[in-house]
Amino acid sequence: MTILRESPSPSQDPQALALAALGWVLTDQDRAERFLSLTGLTPDVLRASLGEPATMAAVLEFLCSHEPDLVAAADALEVTPETLVRARERLGA
Repeated sequence: MTILRESPSPSQDPQALALAALGWVLTDQDRAERFLSLTGLTPDVLRASLGEPATMAAVLEFLCSHEPDLVAAADALEVTPETLVRARERLGA
């Protein structure tokens, strides 16, 4: 008999949550441009560094620095804003 375990939800994995948050950030052109401008990332550098904890932490730091985006992202990702803040802390931001 095989016991299947549920895979961890994105809200439990800070990198998965940050990647989902990045997807949310990039759905709005103005917000995406602000993210790139504030982080200094270019689209090419962002693509190349998607697996790096520092990049994922930068995504969450971007959201945590602007409460309206933090709340909206949390709502869209069906997590609490505190979950995003904790994920940022776990990534070392």
